[in-house]
Amino acid sequence: MSAFLRPFLYERTFLAVCLALAVSICLPASGQTGASQRGTAPAAAKNSALNEAIETLFATKTFSQTAISPDGKSVAWVENVAPGKSAIYVSEVSGGKPRRITAGKTGTFHAEDSVAWSPDSKRLAFLSDAIKAGQPQVYEISVAGGAARKLTSVKGFLASPGWSPDGKSLAVLFTENAERVAGPLAAEVQQTGVIKDAVAEQRLAIIHPGSGKLEQISPADMYVYEYDWSPDGNQFVTTAAHGNGDDNWYIAQLYTLTASGGAMKSIYKPTLQVANPAWSPDGKSVAFISGLMSDEGSVGGDIFVISADGGEARNVTPDMRASASWLTWATDGKKILFGEDVDGESGFASADPATQEIQMLWHGPEQLTSGGGTAFSLASDGKTSAVIRSSFQHPPEVWAGTVGDWKQVTSANAALKPAWGEVKSIHWSNEGYKLQGWLLYPRNFDPAKKYPMVVQVHGGPGAMQPSSWPGASNFGVPLSSVGYFVFFPNPRGSFGEGEAFTRANVKDFGYGDFRDILTGVDQVLKEAPVDEHRLGITGWSYGGYMTMWAVTQTDRFAAAVAGAGIANYQSYYGENQIDKWMIPFFGSSVYDDPQVYAKSSPIAFIKRAKTPTLVLVGDSDGECPTPQSYEFWHALKTLGTKTELVVYEHEGHSFSNPAHLRDRTERVAAWFDEYLK
Repeated sequence: MSAFLRPFLYERTFLAVCLALAVSICLPASGQTGASQRGTAPAAAKNSALNEAIETLFATKTFSQTAISPDGKSVAWVENVAPGKSAIYVSEVSGGKPRRITAGKTGTFHAEDSVAWSPDSKRLAFLSDAIKAGQPQVYEISVAGGAARKLTSVKGFLASPGWSPDGKSLAVLFTENAERVAGPLAAEVQQTGVIKDAVAEQRLAIIHPGSGKLEQISPADMYVYEYDWSPDGNQFVTTAAHGNGDDNWYIAQLYTLTASGGAMKSIYKPTLQVANPAWSPDGKSVAFISGLMSDEGSVGGDIFVISADGGEARNVTPDMRASASWLTWATDGKKILFGEDVDGESGFASADPATQEIQMLWHGPEQLTSGGGTAFSLASDGKTSAVIRSSFQHPPEVWAGTVGDWKQVTSANAALKPAWGEVKSIHWSNEGYKLQGWLLYPRNFDPAKKYPMVVQVHGGPGAMQPSSWPGASNFGVPLSSVGYFVFFPNPRGSFGEGEAFTRANVKDFGYGDFRDILTGVDQVLKEAPVDEHRLGITGWSYGGYMTMWAVTQTDRFAAAVAGAGIANYQSYYGENQIDKWMIPFFGSSVYDDPQVYAKSSPIAFIKRAKTPTLVLVGDSDGECPTPQSYEFWHALKTLGTKTELVVYEHEGHSFSNPAHLRDRTERVAAWFDEYLK
């Protein structure tokens, strides 16, 4: 059984700066229509092609998980049916009508997810808030039929249920008395009065279905992120850290813990981040992924193996030109099977820990996931799998079968067609690095014409832009529907080209990575009819930072849209809620080396900025706090550069209000239309 990934649970507090009177526009709260308080909608909203693209994104049925049974005969998946509502289905791999699994009544929908198969493939465990909305409980159900049985009656947040090897008990991650599910992307709680660092520890617990008892077994002062059962069911391996779980993921260690509870034993203290621990079938070793990672849940690195008793960890994929994002052991324990990001594509490969030989088993220009990262749900035979497949041209569906020979299981998005153009993989070289990006062509492309182009830089920087069907939050892809090329580069610092490539922007934010982007634009100009005088740049998070950086470094872009960016790394260090992510990238804290932060701060070069720039952010963003966007907008406005700031009410780093998602896309298109058309 592979490691159980701890989902985003962040219960941070953040004293937000009230900007309502200072910003040019402040959008209404959830439940109110955007136009009711903001006046005239952007001109782009009247464009039928743009509306079609937006409607296509909102109409897409998404899947948050797929899981194949250990015997390889059945597949379960979680389909998101509405905000906060999801449904679990089960189907035979060989075909047949899917059956819904639920703890509620027929025809009703709840938040139901986190499917886990029993070792004998006869039962499913899952989470459901059917009894009380927002409060999940653990249920089990026989796949053969019958009602679901509730196993817990707790108050707090539950995540990642996983059966013991003998199928007699369930492990689960539990945050007692948690008031809400939160995360680095969710809206922050705003505190007043004495501000405190709220710490709610996520602990490992065991449920005994016979008695219904939930027993917390990990120490109360440890935050457990992931776990895996030992083959004999007597121990766990975990990633965990003391104190604040939000910030301390970046310094998490590998620990072992007996199933009876007690003290945890550290078996590995990494220099970088660790994820996805998996116990070898003989119980003697633990495999895991380690590398430079900028966001919890965005996993990429090399594969390491360490003795279950601790000691020196061995890198079994040194110099690999890819980034492992998920792994599990082959049943015989001789090889490690892993998902990888490679050259902008998804892949599945094996690594021999003894010889370090890597064998590519499958790769393709699409995104594959079983619920996060490039990942597969594998049956006990190590060959039969279930995946969620999508690409720029094909919406997500669940597929199952032998790796690389999957058969489509669902047809939830059969009626959807892309409302944008074709896509092409672009390759170029710069300063010794091999680089890749995706070029999305305008819809109804005419090779006799020249078109404007917008560069959209991904977040992270520890991430990769794959060929994947865009979600409702994507504001770049719809530009293709209204006559733009859209370029998605994967510069140094990204996943997909190996760990040395990912680490190549350490202490160098905005320099080598930005040169990679500019040379990528040069390559596009050689291959496609793009008007070099009508270039724009945009991005969110790290992409928002790179947009702010771009307009202070060059006049090459005629317009820019900076989303949730970082204007000043020196002030940002003290404002954001996950400051420990910065030390591996900058080498030390801002208090020890302020200059390394200053040299990568757009605000230090702000007088160079002449490009019209739209600035967008949520008012409760704890990852890239609102004051960063305000500081950048204020400087541009003061210096006479055309700018506008839009602050979205009660939105965090990731937007959740559909009206805000739509408004954001419309504003981005309208801004670029004004300056690039």
